Amino acid sequence: MGARGLLLLGLLSWALGAAEGSLSPAERKPKRGKIKEEDNVLVLTKSNFDQALNETKYLLVEFYIALSGASQSLAAEFAKAAEQFKTDAVDIRFGKVDVADQKDLKKEFDIQEYPTLKFFIDGDRKNPIDCKGVREASAFVTWVQRRTGSSAVLINSTDQAKAFLDLEDLAVIGFFKTLQDGAAEVFYDSAREVPEVPFGVTASEDTFTTFGVRGDTVVVFQKGKPVHSEASEEGKLDKVELTRLIKTFTMDLVTEYNLETSVKIFDVPVESHLVLFMPKNSDTFKEVYENLSSVAPEFRGKIMFILVDTDETRNGRVIEYFRVTVVEVPAVQILNLTSDARYKMPAEEVTPDHLRTFCRDYLEGKAKQHWSSEEIQDGWDKKPVKVLVGKNFDKVAFNTKNHVFVMFHAPWSHNCQKLFPVWEELGKLYEKRKNVVIAKIDYTANEVRLMNVEKYPFFRLFPAGSTTEVVPYKGEYALGAFAQFLEEQIEARKKNSTKAKQEEKTTRPKEEL
Repeated sequence: MGARGLLLLGLLSWALGAAEGSLSPAERKPKRGKIKEEDNVLVLTKSNFDQALNETKYLLVEFYIALSGASQSLAAEFAKAAEQFKTDAVDIRFGKVDVADQKDLKKEFDIQEYPTLKFFIDGDRKNPIDCKGVREASAFVTWVQRRTGSSAVLINSTDQAKAFLDLEDLAVIGFFKTLQDGAAEVFYDSAREVPEVPFGVTASEDTFTTFGVRGDTVVVFQKGKPVHSEASEEGKLDKVELTRLIKTFTMDLVTEYNLETSVKIFDVPVESHLVLFMPKNSDTFKEVYENLSSVAPEFRGKIMFILVDTDETRNGRVIEYFRVTVVEVPAVQILNLTSDARYKMPAEEVTPDHLRTFCRDYLEGKAKQHWSSEEIQDGWDKKPVKVLVGKNFDKVAFNTKNHVFVMFHAPWSHNCQKLFPVWEELGKLYEKRKNVVIAKIDYTANEVRLMNVEKYPFFRLFPAGSTTEVVPYKGEYALGAFAQFLEEQIEARKKNSTKAKQEEKTTRPKEEL
């Protein structure tokens, strides 16, 4: 290459360098690729999550597991809503994260249930808004719209109010003297949490007069008629209470438990569930159901009323959880979802008076918690494996003199049936061993206060010397492994006991002469 060629090459290099130097760091950065989509939903990973946040003003993300039935049922509705926003709103997008693959994102956002939905605004990664209880495409659309714009329709006249109420069977109108601040703001917040229901708001004096409303009040309408009103006290409303109350109107007064309603039942933020167990083909079903329906309105927002058809085979696990037997049906129990405590209605007849008294006693803290137990068998302690029930469990398991190794089983479990002979062998092995008890309990029929229950069978050691300690067994389900675990636990406690005695001797003050 000649001098002229070298000069041209040098000038070209200088020009390119100067041009690059004139660009900002962001402009020099290579363009990122387009994020992959499936059914109009962005497929998000650790590597592209920031990109999605930066490119989208409003981003609703589903954190899911592909094998989860709840995740699968939600996917189609989520995709429908995503398609509508992709067409109608450029700045609103939907995304999804498979947490089975994206464990870092699962940990960052503390995902415990599947699916979990979070809404990100203006790329804020630290403060997403939880989207709970939304299952249908139309509800997703409404939920997002209420988060990005007005959450209630402005009503300026009686005619507008009547037209609004004619649109849906269930609707809510907030009557407020002023539409800003105070109770009105709480109303708007509640509207954002209940996308299944249309919300309207009015300050029109004419509309107040037509519907007989005087002060700030929230009114629930069904088929155009007022069915419940919640007056603001001193210009204040409780958002949690108001949201809970309105949510209950999206359910039947008495909701039958089945595959379709199970998710909705737990989406409504009412922690107390009164459950009637009864076959729907029973001769007395109609009367009992009417009794239940007549009492339910009195406790709306405080106790949800649910029916479980005991003739429906798919309800077997629910019936088992509540430990309801055929002899007891019809049975009524209240379950507190927060404490997992159960309360059984003491009266056998399901009359309005009995139901009303039971509910009031529960809410006032007078009802006694129910613990299920079979009767103690004759000769329960005469065989190598002792047979425990709820009534004698604590007395045996927390006997401080004995190491008690317990098998928790279910009669229908094939795995339990296979292990019974092995457990019997373990019982024979320790039958004459002092201070060691091998036992079993049918956990489906007897209630025991345990944490971290596992699938059947599961095993726990209640070591001697303690009235509180419980040691889970995590080893192999084999005779040798069971025995080895038991010996190791006994030996460890012997050493601890000896060490404690020695320390006591060395620290004990000498007697003065």
